[in-house]
Amino acid sequence: MTKPQASAVQLDLAVEQLPIETIKPSRRNARVHSQKQIRQLAAGIRRFGFVAPILIDADGTILAGHGRLAAAELLGMAMAPVIRLSHMTEVERRAFMISDNRLAELATWDDQILAIELQDLATLDLDFDLELTGFDGADLDTLLGVDVAPKIDPKADQIPEPRAVAVSRLGDRWTLGKHAVVCGDARDPKAYEALMQGQKARMTFTDPPFNLRVVGHISGKGKNARRELVCGSGEMA
Repeated sequence: MTKPQASAVQLDLAVEQLPIETIKPSRRNARVHSQKQIRQLAAGIRRFGFVAPILIDADGTILAGHGRLAAAELLGMAMAPVIRLSHMTEVERRAFMISDNRLAELATWDDQILAIELQDLATLDLDFDLELTGFDGADLDTLLGVDVAPKIDPKADQIPEPRAVAVSRLGDRWTLGKHAVVCGDARDPKAYEALMQGQKARMTFTDPPFNLRVVGHISGKGKNARRELVCGSGEMA
């Protein structure tokens, strides 16, 4: 017999406001916060508000949020929001204190999406302090310099080798998904009738001026030289 999986614990969590001095750091806390990080947390609380409550047990001992408590003390706050988790056993509380920090470390960043977000923030508010995101100095310089252009498969635009024998004839209309191509003469109105089949075009792309010879007008130099076109290269009246 297979052991049934335990269902997720359904909790009715309530946010309380407690005096700072009644919130007790845990002597088992293995997570170390530098003064720089505490200042960053304080700056975030000052800008965004205290939006991530401290998690405590039934006795008011911190399970998660030691850095936030230190930041609140740095700001001189008298009260802090907490959520009391009283359903855990001692073993679960000790394991949760480790896992809450460790599991966050295991996540990674998508540098391209992160760079787009940071660049958007810098554009939307020129006065916004990007260091409030937790990134600073060289990290921001690197991320803001990330190329956010979409990555294109170099094989996507490769054209297959043509068949040895052409199968398309003048007047043929080829359907390519939502697109259509006609084998015809661009100077012949009937070619457009076959292509459009009674529909109206919403946009056209053209390349004027027309009827110019390649040599002396659009030819390159050296290896970029272009041959004359089959038609429309100066021979029309």
